[in-house]
Amino acid sequence: MDGIPSKEEMQTALEQRHGKRVQKQFHAATVAICGLGGLGSNIAVSLARAGVGKLILIDFDTVDITNLHRQQYKATQIGIYKTDALAENIKEIAPYISVETYTQRITEDNFGSFLRGADIVCEAFDQAEAKAMLVNGVLSTMPHTYLIAASGMAGIASANDIRTRKITEHFYLCGDEISDVADDIGLVAPRVAVCAAHEAHMVLRILAGQYEP
Repeated sequence: MDGIPSKEEMQTALEQRHGKRVQKQFHAATVAICGLGGLGSNIAVSLARAGVGKLILIDFDTVDITNLHRQQYKATQIGIYKTDALAENIKEIAPYISVETYTQRITEDNFGSFLRGADIVCEAFDQAEAKAMLVNGVLSTMPHTYLIAASGMAGIASANDIRTRKITEHFYLCGDEISDVADDIGLVAPRVAVCAAHEAHMVLRILAGQYEP
């Protein structure tokens, strides 16, 4: 691994930024990301850069040319499963992170097996039906697991409309809660990234013991 900092060097650099106590909590955490599109791929990269110890990446799709304008993939990765492509990219950013991948569609029957062991679950699906399935499933069967979901990030309206809202003790919602892909010009990279940053930042706040009122 010539030219790559050692694990100890990277850990020290993160501790200098976040403090030893907080960084220890980040490193000990396991976060599951359900859906690896514009939201999920950006969430994953942010958490990898922050030094979260383990990421569970779940998606059944492959990288397409239409993904490149807002998702954390490369043109050379078109046709590759998103789980494999994103795991590869994350390892370039954070070579010592633990990454677990599931290249399958999440359903009511299997989500529990994928999410077992996760401290926090990030919902990052495109379709409303999939979002509802995961949210309802996690809240009903994993009530002590933190869940962060997204609603509304489409279009070119102000990014300042995107916010994080606490719904219940273990459930947070990020987005403007209004916009839909069909209502405007679709998904624009910066606005999607802002919503993804809200999800990733809420993960870090929870791990650090900071919660929305």
